Amino acid sequence: MKHRTAAVIGILTLTVACAGAATAGGNHRHQTGTARVEKEQTAWGIAGDRQRARTIELTMTDEMRFVPDRVEVREGETVRFVVRNKGGLLHEMVLGTSLSLDEHAALMLKFPAMEHDEQHMTHVKPGARQEIVWNFNRPGEFHYACLIAGHYQAGMAGIVSVTPAATSNERKKS
Repeated sequence: MKHRTAAVIGILTLTVACAGAATAGGNHRHQTGTARVEKEQTAWGIAGDRQRARTIELTMTDEMRFVPDRVEVREGETVRFVVRNKGGLLHEMVLGTSLSLDEHAALMLKFPAMEHDEQHMTHVKPGARQEIVWNFNRPGEFHYACLIAGHYQAGMAGIVSVTPAATSNERKKS
């Protein structure tokens, strides 16, 4: 009886730990069907409107690289990232700050099968393409990366440089 109780307690502890880890580092909201949850402001922006977006194409390779690995946008601009996986491995693109990506990458190393689907991230199967539509409504330097275990650590990352929107004085000069 003691062994059965210990086993049940162990299973419950593991279940709670895994559930907690899946939500650590942010609320990992899941989509149901094709409907996505409401937009949520982050330090690096908010989900954008596809109709107002400029398209930027990114390629992911099994050499653990994004091409290009640097993009520039203006504050307030909405970008539709068309992300193509040219490799034979599963890759993903996750937008964030350096800190948020580091934290999420650490979780992915501990829980490589963790599933998540938020508006600032997408998994891309080999030979496939996916999209992220994002409004960079804050200036700064933000990042994108593949957080599949080992990919980020191998250098699969890029930078989004968001320049401040023109001030009213700059608009008058143009």
